[in-house]
Amino acid sequence: MGVVAAERIKLTSTRSPWWCAALVIVLGLGIGILMAVLSNDTEATQGTDPFILSATTATGGVSGFGVMIVMIMAALTVTTEYRFGVIRTTFQAIPNRAKVISVKAAVVAVVAAVVVAIAAFGAFFLAKGIAGSGPTIRMGLDEATWRVLYGVVLYAALAAVLAVAVGALLRQTAAAIALVVLWPLVIEQLFLLFGDIGKDIYVWLPFANINHFLSAHGSTTADFHWGPWGGLVYFVVFTAIVFAISLGLVNKRDA
Repeated sequence: MGVVAAERIKLTSTRSPWWCAALVIVLGLGIGILMAVLSNDTEATQGTDPFILSATTATGGVSGFGVMIVMIMAALTVTTEYRFGVIRTTFQAIPNRAKVISVKAAVVAVVAAVVVAIAAFGAFFLAKGIAGSGPTIRMGLDEATWRVLYGVVLYAALAAVLAVAVGALLRQTAAAIALVVLWPLVIEQLFLLFGDIGKDIYVWLPFANINHFLSAHGSTTADFHWGPWGGLVYFVVFTAIVFAISLGLVNKRDA
């Protein structure tokens, strides 16, 4: 509990986590409202490919930009300590390095889950209230909708743990932030440009799988070998492997 208290104080005593949390909520709610307004646009909701307002589109700002900000915040909790040498003092006080990193990841994951839950549920119900009803409004509280809502929260917690692992592996702020931002937004998307071969590889990528889980009606980007729940399991296993590797290297390398 002493380690938990120490990590909680570190996280809440600096301004950047508070700014990150506020930005996640503002962006999440703002994009949710924008999607609701767009759903009332006659031009957008007509034609061969109409805009459909669903839980996935209403919370898109949270699952996209919000989780990305959470990952940056999580990576910074590790790289900042390495940058200023605070991690050495921490490891001297608590020689069990694996415990330090694990508790740090757990604390950040809880904070990320709470912030993203506020943003995701707030964005959904705001969009639902603004949009009303209609043929292109699919905001019913069915099983698929609930899976998207609590799935975004699970995704944020797992992404925070993954980002802490990346920060512990790289130990440099610029490199860690570049990786957690570019991997889901650019690197994985590039595989879709290489036809069927790229799509065959794409279904084995971690963020593609978690997005498959978050899609209310299943992914249409590629043909996955498993359903949405399989995508969640895949992302959990991937996160656990990367985190285990980071713990091993933290124990072997000098602080």
